[in-house]
Amino acid sequence: MNLENLIKMEVKRQLRLFNTASRRIEMFKPINGANVGMYTCGPTVYGRAHVGNMRAYIFADVLRRTLEYAGYKVLQAMNITDVGHLTSDADTGEDKMEKSAREERMSAWDISKKYTQLFFEDEAALNIQKPQIVCKATDHIPEQIDLIKKLEKEGYTYKTSDGIYFDTSKFSRYGDLARLDIEGLQAGARIEMGEKRNKTDFALWKFSKPEEKRDMEWDSPWGKGFPGWHIECSAMSMKYLGEHFDIHTGGIDHIPIHHTNEIAQSECATGKKFVNYWVHSDFLVLGDNEKMSKSLGNVINLDTLRERGFDPLAYRFLCLGAQYRKRILFGEEILRNASNSFDRLKRKVLEIKVDGAGSNQIEQISSEGRKYLERFQKSIFNDLNTPQGIATMWDMLGDQELSARDKYSLLKDFDKIFGLGLKKIQSEQLEVGKEIEQLLNEREKLRASKRWKDADKIRDKILERGYKILDTPEGPKLEQSNS
Repeated sequence: MNLENLIKMEVKRQLRLFNTASRRIEMFKPINGANVGMYTCGPTVYGRAHVGNMRAYIFADVLRRTLEYAGYKVLQAMNITDVGHLTSDADTGEDKMEKSAREERMSAWDISKKYTQLFFEDEAALNIQKPQIVCKATDHIPEQIDLIKKLEKEGYTYKTSDGIYFDTSKFSRYGDLARLDIEGLQAGARIEMGEKRNKTDFALWKFSKPEEKRDMEWDSPWGKGFPGWHIECSAMSMKYLGEHFDIHTGGIDHIPIHHTNEIAQSECATGKKFVNYWVHSDFLVLGDNEKMSKSLGNVINLDTLRERGFDPLAYRFLCLGAQYRKRILFGEEILRNASNSFDRLKRKVLEIKVDGAGSNQIEQISSEGRKYLERFQKSIFNDLNTPQGIATMWDMLGDQELSARDKYSLLKDFDKIFGLGLKKIQSEQLEVGKEIEQLLNEREKLRASKRWKDADKIRDKILERGYKILDTPEGPKLEQSNS
C-alpha cells in the first residue's frame, strides 16, 4: 500500500462533519461500508442561477471530492425542480415555473429546458462534477403520487379545496431539524392559513384551479393538479438512494421549511430514519448583509463576472477561501483580490512545471513534503476546512527547502479537493483580462500626454494585479510578476 493510501486510511477514520440535526461536528460513519449515498437539493429552473446559488453547489462538490479523496465510493443524486415550487416556499403564490413561462412567453417545459441547460453550463465553468443521478420532478410524478398515497393510508393527510396537505401535528418530531418553536409559531406568527389545520402544514398535492391554464398538470387519485415542492425530494432521493441514506446537502435557507418537511413526510411514510447527516452551507451576501435574490433584482451570474473580466474559477477560489458554514461577503473588490490570488497560483504552477520538469508520484515525496500532505488532509477532513487547506498550500509553495517536483505533486493532490483544474495549466499562457488591457491603454494615453505621475499610478495598479510592464521600442509588454 502506498504512502497516500496509508495517510488516507489514518485520516479517513477521523473524517468529521457538522451535522445540522445534532448541531455538532460528528465523526462520519457511512451506513454501508465504503459506499456513501448523497442527495443534493438542486435548482428550481425558472431562471438563471446566480453566484449565490452556485456557492451551495461548489460546497456540495467539495464534500463529494473529499469523500472520494478519502476512499469512499459516492453515489450523488440531485433533483431538478421543474414544477411545484411556488413563489412562497410555504405553499402560497404562483408556481415559479408557470410565472416565468408567462413572463418570457414560453411554455413551462421550454423554460425548464432553457435554464437546466444554463445551470449545467455554469456548473461546468465552475468545474463542479455532475452528479451521477440527475432527476427531474416532472419525470417522477408516479413516485410522488405513490408516496402521498402511503401517507394517506397512514392517516397523515387531509383534503382542502386547493389540495392534499400533510398534518404536521401528527409527527411529534416535526421541527427538530430547525429547532422550531411550534407552539410559539402557532400562537404568534402571521402565516396564511387558508383551510390548513396547523400553520406548519404543507401541500403534498395542489389542485389545478378551474380558471387557470397550466402547462404542467397531471391526473391523480385526488384530482388534476401538480405535486408540492417538498414531496419531490423525498420521492426521488428514496428511489435512488434508499429509504435511509447517508448525507443530504443544501443551503441553510432549506432548513426551516423544505428539509424539515422532507423529514416529516419521509419518516412518516417509511417508519425509518430518513438521513444520517444534514450538511448545509451558509449564504453569500452583498453589502449590509443583503441576500442575493431574483426578487430583489440584485443577482449576479457567471456571465456578469465574465463581462467584468473575471474567470469563473476565480469565484470558485473565492468560495474555497471561506469555510462552507461561514457567510461570504461578496463584492467586486473582494472578487478582484481572489482573482489576483488565483492568477498568482496559476503563475506558480507554470513556474513549478518549468523548474520541476514534471512531478514525483505522491508516494515519492520527501519527508518534508509528507508533513504538508498530512497537514492538508487533517484540515480538509476537519469539516471541510478549505481555508486552512489553502493556507497550507501557500506555505508549501513558499517553502524554499522543498523541491519543485514535490511542490507540483502536492499541488495536484490538493487540487483533487479544490477542483481548480490546475493540471490543465501545462502549456496555458495566462490571459490578460479586459481590465488590464484598459489600464495599459490608459497608461499609454497618459504617457503620450506627458502625464508621468498619473501614468505611474496606472503602472502601480497593474503591478498590484500581478503584472509588470516592460517598455520596449515596439511598445509596452506585460510580464507576470513573481510577487
